[in-house]
Amino acid sequence: MNPTPFEISVAILLLAVTVVLVMWIRRYMAAGSDRRMMRMLARVGLDPEIAATGDRETIITEVRRRCRKCQSEDLCERWLAGEESGENAFCPNAHVFDVLARTGQAAS
Repeated sequence: MNPTPFEISVAILLLAVTVVLVMWIRRYMAAGSDRRMMRMLARVGLDPEIAATGDRETIITEVRRRCRKCQSEDLCERWLAGEESGENAFCPNAHVFDVLARTGQAAS
């Protein structure tokens, strides 16, 4: 049984829709991660502009990569909203933020 041109067209359309949805979801998740990263920088006393200016570009690229792969998004959101107390030890970038704070990247 050979597929008809209509069935092939529907299959191609469904594949295209799937690809677009996956790309949209990844972009949406990356944007949420970037917002959390910027809020985390500010919350720990760092100037969020270091992520936008290109200063320390290699470090921020690695911070962004870790943030995008983080499995603690819900805890992070609650901590950033002040609903969780304590330190940000759950954050995979906590050590990096501490080092940046000690090297003079604090918010002015």
